[in-house]
Amino acid sequence: MPLRQSVTAAGMIAGYVADAWFGDPRRGHPVAVFGTAAGQLERWWWADSKPRGAGYATVCAGSIAGLGMLAERAVRNRPGVRFVLIAAATWAVLGGRGLAAEGREMARLLESGELPAARQRLSHLCARDATGLDAAELTRAATESIAENTSDAVVAPLLWGAVAGVPGLLGYRAVNTLDAMVGYRSPRHRSFGWFAARTDDWVNLVPARVGAVLTVAAAPLAGGRARAAWRAWRRDGGSHPSPNAGQVEAAFAGALDIRLGGTNTYHGEVERRSTLGDGRPPGASDLRRAVRLSRLVGAAALAVAAGIAVAR
Repeated sequence: MPLRQSVTAAGMIAGYVADAWFGDPRRGHPVAVFGTAAGQLERWWWADSKPRGAGYATVCAGSIAGLGMLAERAVRNRPGVRFVLIAAATWAVLGGRGLAAEGREMARLLESGELPAARQRLSHLCARDATGLDAAELTRAATESIAENTSDAVVAPLLWGAVAGVPGLLGYRAVNTLDAMVGYRSPRHRSFGWFAARTDDWVNLVPARVGAVLTVAAAPLAGGRARAAWRAWRRDGGSHPSPNAGQVEAAFAGALDIRLGGTNTYHGEVERRSTLGDGRPPGASDLRRAVRLSRLVGAAALAVAAGIAVAR
């Protein structure tokens, strides 16, 4: 195995283990620092214009990817330092442990009937308006977010790291963060955030479908059914408003024998989504199963990414 490829694979494995063991730093998280800087730049750059929004997203994400490229070139002949760089970048962009922790905490709050706290906690997983949501709707929202973020926060960054190294890791996370910041179709961001949202769609096209395949494969290990996951994914994955989120959400619904989809409110705008899966509405125990499935899919994605890095 060539040294460069083995260092990439080993660095990503180390970064994944660091995320699984330590989770996100409590202060000074690199993604939060980037988000703060991008938010400040947006206040100066904003205009109700698609070209202005495209320039903003290009500068923000391009700068981060460029810094990653320069850093990787600076250590290309120093395998030990390069290993540390890749491990640190992987740890910084992954969110598997944090996602699982939020899912388990939501399940605990729902099981204990603490609905006001659960409504407040939902904001840690998604931007959905939780005002007035009952236990069933809160559970569905959390389960859908676990599924979608399994792809966004674990599968996609690992795959981009495998094919593009540190620039891929950092550039992907920058694009995904910008989508979360300005990609929603609110009046302020309908035009300005269009480019960021479309770029996020593009960079997730392959990872979302890989995530769905891995969900099918991992379903039996989470007490689910691979055939049902495959059927729900192939039938329902394309009916979601997002070209990517529905892929993994549908696969999760089939794997866990639950039903997802329905009416959601984001920033005052109502979305009515098609049904995903044929099962019952999810309960708190299903949310815990979704967390387990998410962790299994993440581990499988790591194996795939390491294999790609070696083969590359």
